Amino acid sequence: MSITIKDVARQANVSVATVSRALNGHENVAEAVRKRVIHVASELRYSPHHAARSLSSRRTHTIGVVLPDLHGEFFSELMRGIDQVARERGLHLLVSSYHGHPEEQGAALRAMRGRVDGLLVMSPYVANTDFLTENLTPSLPAMLINTQLPGTDHASLSIDNYGGARAMMQHLLEAGHRRIAFIAGPEDNFDAHERLRGYRDALAESLPHAPAWVLQGDFDEASGHRAGRELLAAEIRPDAVFAANDMMALGCLFAFNQAGVQLPRDIALVGFDDIPLARYVYPSLTTMRVNIAELGGRALRALLDLPQSPPPQQEPLTPELIVRESSLPNTPVRARADSS
Repeated sequence: MSITIKDVARQANVSVATVSRALNGHENVAEAVRKRVIHVASELRYSPHHAARSLSSRRTHTIGVVLPDLHGEFFSELMRGIDQVARERGLHLLVSSYHGHPEEQGAALRAMRGRVDGLLVMSPYVANTDFLTENLTPSLPAMLINTQLPGTDHASLSIDNYGGARAMMQHLLEAGHRRIAFIAGPEDNFDAHERLRGYRDALAESLPHAPAWVLQGDFDEASGHRAGRELLAAEIRPDAVFAANDMMALGCLFAFNQAGVQLPRDIALVGFDDIPLARYVYPSLTTMRVNIAELGGRALRALLDLPQSPPPQQEPLTPELIVRESSLPNTPVRARADSS
């Protein structure tokens, strides 16, 4: 049996009109009543019968942004891009993070109902897809960033992580490296999964008899530093290290510098994302450039342009190989390195 607006009104002990006003963001509803109505609607899994509306009315002039975290240069750049487009369009932002906890993510999404005209959601955790689907309201336009929800009509914008990882591996292989270690990201993270898949496939195709050398990381400097120390303790060290993001690459670089390892003479090191700090460390870091701010800005523009039905699937962003000092095979090649 489908849940109706009358069911919500009855359980929340308010009128149907109050339910409608609360869920549509009208100001003439007491905050306590609004919270009660939103809670009941969520508990009953109520969804309005009308099709997902466009953002042309912009009733609240506010966009909700739900991210896994706000810490670190990646999320700072992402929010910079989102904020720039929001200011251009005269919109406000309501931002929440859930630190990888599905329950907090669901609470954040439910709290946005009636308060925003659309949602930008990043949920890169592979195991959370069902939970995310259950908490996205069909009547509220949403753009997913680096989030995969197979079999749904939700619009999404992603980075070509797999293709980017293969391109980086091609760079290392063409430089003559054969023992290439990979510092992977979190096991339940979609970006990390795709970058690891690109590493494995490129290695298997070019060096079918070479074993994959994978160390577990967590997309932060500390895990990169631990992986770097582990590699230095190996009986035979790698020729090159490919870290699945720049933060882990920087942690690994610190471990190498502490041990007196010369890059790239002793070991080449590369990352992924091209965070601003990557060009200012020594040696400067070779990486796959993802225009993170543009990713955020493009996601918001796509959300604002969403038609009522069906939402378009955006072309993935293709990362760009940026060669810097940390992977150059010899001094003469330095003239071709990117210093920007």
